[in-house]
Amino acid sequence: MNDDLNRPQGRYFEELTPGTVIRHRVTRTITEADNVFFTTLTMNPQPLHLDREYAAATEFGQPLVNSMLTLSLLVGLSVPELTLGTLVANLGLTDVVFPKPVFHGDTIRAESEVLEARESRSRPNAGLVTVEHRAINQRGEVVARCKRTALMQKKPSAVSR
Repeated sequence: MNDDLNRPQGRYFEELTPGTVIRHRVTRTITEADNVFFTTLTMNPQPLHLDREYAAATEFGQPLVNSMLTLSLLVGLSVPELTLGTLVANLGLTDVVFPKPVFHGDTIRAESEVLEARESRSRPNAGLVTVEHRAINQRGEVVARCKRTALMQKKPSAVSR
């Protein structure tokens, strides 16, 4: 049997050494519908996201994409090459910043840099990894950044196969 077919798409703990940078392949253009659905689904009545006339009178001149949508998209874009099938649990997000606004029609790409990695003290088959995720728009501007700590599976040992 081909081991590549059984291997998860994400990376194991041992493959996430500090300094590793992953440029995620999937990109996403955020639409007005995405923003309205996400904002109303999460019970956020902020007119900056929902009211075109209100938003037009602000310094931005148009509706802003909900920053929680931007953050969720950023983490989601990282999943295929980072944690798909290898994540045990997300342990936390810190240092979340949104240095530039995101608008309807912006296309977002993501990259992740491994900052720290250590073996778990309580789980011999896992390790803790901290990455910095960065969301970048079509103009090359960083629009969101966060640190994420995740509990990641170690590679299965040859004995367990």
